[in-house]
Amino acid sequence: MSESTTVNRETLGFQAEVKQLLQLMIHSLYSNKEIYLRELVSNASDACDKLRFEALNNSALYGEDSELKICISFDKDARTITISDNGIGLSRDEAVEHLGTIAKSGTKEFFSSLTGDQAKDAHLIGQFGVGFYSSFIIADKVTVVSRRAGLEANQAVCWESGGQGDYTVEMVEKTSRGTDVTLHLREGEDEFLSGWKLKSIIRKYSDHITLPIVMKKEEWNQEKGEQVVTDEEETVNQANALWVRAKSEISDEQYKEFYKHVAHDFEDPLAWTHARVEGKQEYTQLLYIPARAPFDLWDRNARHGIKLYVRRVFIMDDAEQLMPLYMRFVRGVVDSSDLPLNVSREILQQSKDIDGIRSGCTRKVLGMLEDLAENDKEKYAKFWSAFGSVLKEGVGEDFANKEKIAGLIRFASTHNDMPEQTVSLADYIGRMKEGQEKIYYVTADTFNAAKNSPHLEIFRKKGIEVLLLSDRVDEWVVGHLTEFDGKPLQSVAKGGLDLGKLEDEAEKREAEKAADEYKELIDKVKSSLGDKVKDVRVTYRLTDSPSCLVSEEHDPSGNLARLLKAAGQATPNVKPILEINPQHVVVQRMKYEEARFDDWAALLFEQATLAEGGQLDDPAGFVKRINELMMALSSK
Repeated sequence: MSESTTVNRETLGFQAEVKQLLQLMIHSLYSNKEIYLRELVSNASDACDKLRFEALNNSALYGEDSELKICISFDKDARTITISDNGIGLSRDEAVEHLGTIAKSGTKEFFSSLTGDQAKDAHLIGQFGVGFYSSFIIADKVTVVSRRAGLEANQAVCWESGGQGDYTVEMVEKTSRGTDVTLHLREGEDEFLSGWKLKSIIRKYSDHITLPIVMKKEEWNQEKGEQVVTDEEETVNQANALWVRAKSEISDEQYKEFYKHVAHDFEDPLAWTHARVEGKQEYTQLLYIPARAPFDLWDRNARHGIKLYVRRVFIMDDAEQLMPLYMRFVRGVVDSSDLPLNVSREILQQSKDIDGIRSGCTRKVLGMLEDLAENDKEKYAKFWSAFGSVLKEGVGEDFANKEKIAGLIRFASTHNDMPEQTVSLADYIGRMKEGQEKIYYVTADTFNAAKNSPHLEIFRKKGIEVLLLSDRVDEWVVGHLTEFDGKPLQSVAKGGLDLGKLEDEAEKREAEKAADEYKELIDKVKSSLGDKVKDVRVTYRLTDSPSCLVSEEHDPSGNLARLLKAAGQATPNVKPILEINPQHVVVQRMKYEEARFDDWAALLFEQATLAEGGQLDDPAGFVKRINELMMALSSK
């Protein structure tokens, strides 16, 4: 950060990322310029909410001004628009921290997402906590004068920038607490210097704000032949909480705009639910499912989602106790009538009331998802694409709702051999062959590895559908979901193959005969591989491949062991079982091999390891062995 100081006025450099963002803001064709006012009003509303909460324990912060509000004014001659609030305000350090940098979460991902196409890049703006910077869409200079509640009048700060890579910070006098944001308009943006225009934007985007948004009244001046601003103030918005209104009084457009305010998202939500709950606990919930996943979705430590109000008094942002972690994508508001106003995080963690609200909200969201899955499959597919892997976490985290979550999960499958996860467990059961008693699945690192797994060969031959699991979280899912609708889930790569009534008795007798016939070879392979394997046996699951690796029924799969190792966790030292296909020419040849038997045995094992997505302990030795065997065969 560059810095020069004259008396108490400092010129500081933006982060490199902010410079890039500002240039994008200024030079891109933004599809909806009026968004700037919604963002600044939302920031002002948040500042007032924060003061209200801090004042619960320190009422002196209000001083002589306890009526919180947001004021908007404009000056045609100076070509400025000012958004003022009497909220918590900013200290000098906070001004530098919050106005000189963009939200740290997602910064790197934001810039890695830039395509170079300004029209497309502009669509990304607002998805990374950069609402304040939308000011530069219409302004070539922004001045912020702010005084934090509790500080003296001479401790106010003036922050100013032209959006060209640096900004100035100066200590100034301000008689009242709060923040004034003044936009100096660019040429060609005079349409916003109109009371009618500003009021229409407020009513469109910010009608739900619980604080009054006031502007000076305008009257027609006959002499001047224009509207003239008077000294009388009027409240422009309805200034009551949207969630306390009856659903019949709220339009879809109002619900969508409130979502954009509460979630700081530029896109419409995918779905929402609004309900008042009465009984042991009384609370109102307005919960949304976004259409797009945020970049920090996989950060389980990030605070997300739900704003907590008590009797319409804002208490805290991101009240994570109100929603389980696997629903961290949900946004919205919960307003309780029962909780104490001065509720703290410690009370939240120990409160039975909060447990009840959390349980109610969870059921409501699951119900909303079930409705989407049943009645709007296109929307549910969009939801699943964005948040499916997160929802899967709930199978192991939420025992009470495990069956419901399992019903919502979607998988890829051999039914269509496509990577898209569209198959539900109910769909699978509906297609099960007569006599089939289990739901079969295979896990792998990638979809192609799962799709082409040698373990599927007998299932494809018999036309039995197998679920193809390639998400990292899938091992967690099948570790906790042992059955669905009375049908046990069975890995095709674990234990002895048991197809129950689907087995062909003739094939079974043939396999038993082969096991006896190849017993000497099996013992020889087992002796050659030594402690690399737990056992060697004849397989019934292969039709085309010479060998495969399987795990014992209760041992971790090879895929799970690799995932644990990649995560830096200790893995149990469990050896796999090698199964060989006596119908394959390689295995048949080995019955008569003497000179290079150990190489052939090692090759069977290494091929099976690679086929299931594993890594070889000695890749160079594998290559050398392949080359030598090829040369030996070609010389014959």
